[in-house]
Amino acid sequence: MTNVDEALEGTTPLAQKIRATGHYHSIAELIARMRAILPTLTEAEKVATLNAHPRVGEDPGRLSARSLEEQGTDQLPELAALNAEYEERFGFRFVIFVNRRSQAEILEVLRRRLGRSRQDEMEEGLEAIVDIAADRLSR
Repeated sequence: MTNVDEALEGTTPLAQKIRATGHYHSIAELIARMRAILPTLTEAEKVATLNAHPRVGEDPGRLSARSLEEQGTDQLPELAALNAEYEERFGFRFVIFVNRRSQAEILEVLRRRLGRSRQDEMEEGLEAIVDIAADRLSR
């Protein structure tokens, strides 16, 4: 079995529910279970799952090895300010599948997403969590 906690950035409610479903036979089956479980999470579980993920542009000393590899070590002051604005507005962290995008590209996405609804952002962030896990588990 692969390390679900590592792929999901810790023992999140999503990781706990995945483990409770028993064994899986492939990465594809595991990812499908994650997607099926997302709508069953409570609001608090969704927020906890999102907040377990590191902030984009976080101090490199606070990132997991996987996140550091994915995000790099660059830090843009504007990214920290927009992350704070996002968290204040929505009540959870901004999560995006970085997928080797530059921080300048991520800033554009973050600016655009600040104008969306909380529900849309929660769904987008949770889908990104699963996309990130799928990428991590496939390597």
